[in-house]
Amino acid sequence: MIKIVTDSTCDLTRERVKELDIQVVPLSIQANGETYLDGVDLSPEEFVDLLAISSELPRSSQPSVGSFQQVYEQLEAQHPGVQILSIHMTSKMSGTFQSAELAASNSQADVMVVDSEYISGALAFQVEEAANMAKAGKPMGAIITRLQEIRDQSHLYIMLDTLEYLAKGGRIGKGKALIGSLLKVKPLAFLEEGQLSPIKNMRTHKQVIEYLVDGFTKAAQGKTIKKVSISHIEAEGLATRLFESLKKAVGDFPCVINVTSPIISTHTGPGAIALMYHIE
Repeated sequence: MIKIVTDSTCDLTRERVKELDIQVVPLSIQANGETYLDGVDLSPEEFVDLLAISSELPRSSQPSVGSFQQVYEQLEAQHPGVQILSIHMTSKMSGTFQSAELAASNSQADVMVVDSEYISGALAFQVEEAANMAKAGKPMGAIITRLQEIRDQSHLYIMLDTLEYLAKGGRIGKGKALIGSLLKVKPLAFLEEGQLSPIKNMRTHKQVIEYLVDGFTKAAQGKTIKKVSISHIEAEGLATRLFESLKKAVGDFPCVINVTSPIISTHTGPGAIALMYHIE
């Protein structure tokens, strides 16, 4: 038997988590002197309200080694001899993967830890496939091989509507953020080998959508669209426009639109949107 563990940046709903029969270890958010467990004490929608009233930028923290170890030991106690596959957000953006690895090395359970090299829906692509393969009785080696295939054939693009939160988080200077705001710059980036790389600055949402649709259309030509995910923070209208534009360009395809995790929202701020797809 193989059981799947992941973290709360996968952006899977509670209903989907239950359906897949997986374990989600939450990251945490510190805001206004309080600590919240992502997806447990605080929903993505509730975080939007919290973000608006916070005097300082909320901070995110990876799960502790003990949190992971507790989950691994509980699964071993419930299912003696179980194999555990723990799939997590990119190690280049968080210490979550490292915490899971250390917990695995300290645990009596048989645990394999995998760096998805992604976040949000692109992490979920791998988690869902692993859960379905585990239910079908596939061996660990086959699942690991399949995850690498998905990783190699996935894409993630993200657009920020404001540079304010990158400045607050110390990732860019306040002067650069001010200039960007005055020019109404909307930075577009993609995730490559686990870390964000800038593409170009856009001026309008229309330009962003046109760029994303063009790339998606080219990637899908002659291939099969396996899964698409659109995540946003206070940008439902833009997410819907993007989905409709993609559908108009290539026809129907499986797609999930959701509000992203507070962990991700902390760094992007309101108005951000991400397009993720797995095409093979």
